[in-house]
Amino acid sequence: MNRARASTAGILLAFLLVGCGSSSGPEEPESSGGPGTGAGSSGSGSGDASSSGDASGSGDASGSGDASGSGTTGSGAGTGGSDGAGGDPGGDGGGGSSSGTGGGEPDVVEPTLITSGANEYWKIGTPAEVTSGNADVTVDDAATQQRWDGFGGSFNEMGWNMLSMLSEAERQRAIKLLFDKNEGAGFAYGRIPMGASDYAMDRYSLNEKKDDFTMESFSIARDKEKLIPYIKAALAVRPGLHLWASPWTPPTWMKSNGAFDGGKMKDDANTLKAHALYFAKFVEAYAAEGMTIEAVHPQNEPTYETRYPSCAWTGQLMAKFIGTHLGPLFEERGIKAQIFLGTMSNEAADPGILSAVTGDATAMKYVKGFGLQWNMRGSVNGLKSRNMPIVQTEHQCGNYNWNPPGVPTFNPNTAANDHAYGQESWGLIRDWIKAGVNSYNAWNMVLDPVGKNIDSQRPWPQNALLNVKADTKELVLTPAYYVFRHVSQYVDPGTMRVNTTGGDALAFKNPDGSIVTVVYNSGSSAKTTTLSVASKKLQFSVPARGWATVNWK
Repeated sequence: MNRARASTAGILLAFLLVGCGSSSGPEEPESSGGPGTGAGSSGSGSGDASSSGDASGSGDASGSGDASGSGTTGSGAGTGGSDGAGGDPGGDGGGGSSSGTGGGEPDVVEPTLITSGANEYWKIGTPAEVTSGNADVTVDDAATQQRWDGFGGSFNEMGWNMLSMLSEAERQRAIKLLFDKNEGAGFAYGRIPMGASDYAMDRYSLNEKKDDFTMESFSIARDKEKLIPYIKAALAVRPGLHLWASPWTPPTWMKSNGAFDGGKMKDDANTLKAHALYFAKFVEAYAAEGMTIEAVHPQNEPTYETRYPSCAWTGQLMAKFIGTHLGPLFEERGIKAQIFLGTMSNEAADPGILSAVTGDATAMKYVKGFGLQWNMRGSVNGLKSRNMPIVQTEHQCGNYNWNPPGVPTFNPNTAANDHAYGQESWGLIRDWIKAGVNSYNAWNMVLDPVGKNIDSQRPWPQNALLNVKADTKELVLTPAYYVFRHVSQYVDPGTMRVNTTGGDALAFKNPDGSIVTVVYNSGSSAKTTTLSVASKKLQFSVPARGWATVNWK
């Protein structure tokens, strides 16, 4: 779709036109093959804290309008701006509307500046063009780095349980805030647990019939209760959503301890063959529900035995499973889902699994990418030469019970859904992207504000991008949500990350030539910042401990 970034007058005019009524644009189909996100901006809130909570408010060109106030949604009417969608070379489009009424693809007026600071999130504005002075941040769009495919998050039962407490309108708003490319973060990926994760309502697998090596009792009936409705709600907003899956635990009869928590994967041919069939049945069952699983990762955190669903593997066993069982069975059954080597998390032990599998030529015939998370950022560089996608599979949840230095003390009663965690989230996203990953996944997208998991001894309160208050049935947007959105919404599929110098920043060059730069100000007061981009110097204020996204063409 054609995209436009307007001057101050142009933005104001577009807002006025859309306030009088906009026409719906054509909906474009999305392919399941092309990774990435779309683009666009929309507004629906009135700009005050009690009635917005979505993409953009009635903000004026200088950025005084509050797009979402405190992040709490409401029912107020809005005057927001136009929306639309972009497409990537792989065919990732999407529906949207704009103020245009002519044929073909309408121009979409997008904001050129969005800022967020503590209690002042998602303000729309316009940078000033200047001709003198030194740049604080310089974008070199000729110095390209990796291809960027987009952001995503994990579907978990607890998330849908909380969303189900909302009204239909608020639930739809929440889904749009996550997946819509015009009114939200435009997430392009969705992770699905195969059986229980630590944010399931309770422990289960998809086949607990002991020694059912032919998988006759395999069933996704449990998934149809909460997971599949969650996924289908997202697909209704983002039809081209790229789905991938991983188990936290196999069925208990496949493990050394016969339990959901902890234990090791058995190493016998019958069990490994049955587990490969478990994966195949999962992909096929979801296809029967109209959902394409594009990739599978054999095990979540394969060297951790935890007090929630988990399972330990060795590198040699993983190589055998992929090369002798999973890969050949997928080929035999014509399953197109790709096999990624993931999700690796433990920097002390998981490099050994990477080494064992990448050193096994039989296994590597079937491996099409890598999944890394948490402490495995140091392994990104060594995998780049393989020219396969590297996926950051799980954003760190904050509130660490081992109390590492430099972060707030562990709170056993509630999750870290505050601005400080938003700042931490920026550093994690920035550093993984600069390390060279091609996509980045949030962990829980939706939880209650406390966020405790099902750890059997010490439930761990973890963050989510959106919170639902069970008592008031209120949807709350956390600071971390806005951090993700600052990087995700206007960065299109097929984008290339480009170099920046000076300041704390990330920059991307979209296929249409536009350049998106995200700047962070760690200082305790607002900072007037000059950005050099596309032969222009742009000046704007970045809030204290806050962010500015400049969306420029």
